[in-house]
Amino acid sequence: MLENFDALWVEEEADGQFTRTIRRRSLHDLPPGDLLVRVRYSSLNYKDALSASGNRGVTRKYPHTPGIDAAGVIVESASAAFQPGDPVLVSGYDLGVGTPGGFGGYIRVPASWAMHCPAGLTLRESMMLGTAGFTAAQCVDALLAHGVAEGTRHGSELLVTGATGGVGCIAVALLSKLGLPVVAATGKPEEADFLRGLGATAVIDRSELHDSSGRPLLRERWAGAVDTVGGPILATTLRATRYGGTVAACGNVASPTLELTVYPFILRGVNLLGIDSANTPLATRQLLWERLAGEWKLSTLEMLARQVPLAGLNAEIDTILKGKQRGRVVVVHEEDSRQA
Repeated sequence: MLENFDALWVEEEADGQFTRTIRRRSLHDLPPGDLLVRVRYSSLNYKDALSASGNRGVTRKYPHTPGIDAAGVIVESASAAFQPGDPVLVSGYDLGVGTPGGFGGYIRVPASWAMHCPAGLTLRESMMLGTAGFTAAQCVDALLAHGVAEGTRHGSELLVTGATGGVGCIAVALLSKLGLPVVAATGKPEEADFLRGLGATAVIDRSELHDSSGRPLLRERWAGAVDTVGGPILATTLRATRYGGTVAACGNVASPTLELTVYPFILRGVNLLGIDSANTPLATRQLLWERLAGEWKLSTLEMLARQVPLAGLNAEIDTILKGKQRGRVVVVHEEDSRQA
């Protein structure tokens, strides 16, 4: 076992600007924890890009190594639930936020943050999904629990906003796999074929979801929705959701502000469900990951994900911050043959 490893290192300079470099780190730099994990793969999420850019609403203390996802192999364990050699996933909680994350070659974490990688997924496949895939699964599970499938039988469709992003594209693929009609909304018309390839029955421009008429209710269109962007698009979506429909909200890249009346809720009985992935109880986490590895496993995983080395991560962070990312980015930690 090497005591030194490569990690993305984000630090604040004297002028207040933040820089990102690949830095050699030591196991001795890691915090205490039950498990030492050799990270094989991680993935890039919008939250990681914020942390890597000095956003103190995500990460308060720098220098820091982001990465809210990690998949790897146990090297040392102080927990009876895990043995050296076990393949594990760690996502959410404080990983990559206040604790050194998956953009480093090793992590040390509490055993309560980890779960065994489901048998139906390789470590690489698990990071094609990552937090984005888990969040999409939470949204889909919530919609199904609130009867949206019945709503589609009456001619309404399901909507996914921010559909080319990590959560959005997986939500499109999952809903399609379950045989439900799903409309993908995007600001990237050139990606329409990509979204149809994932199973979208229609692709619309996001401008259609930015109604400024001031009307408290719009024509009933959606049986339900997965909203990944928030702001005016979420407000418009809620105003156009059919009676008894459900919207699962999990993002705020457009805006954290929601301006609308109570009428969608008290006149149409619309449900607005908040989705949090970071602190989901372990039992729920395991259940949804088992589905993603089993009956919900996507045949389109290779289509929606691409792989980069740690050294290529910097450019990908800039891309996702500009809103230009398509699908998922998997970060691979190659075996380091250099001397410790």
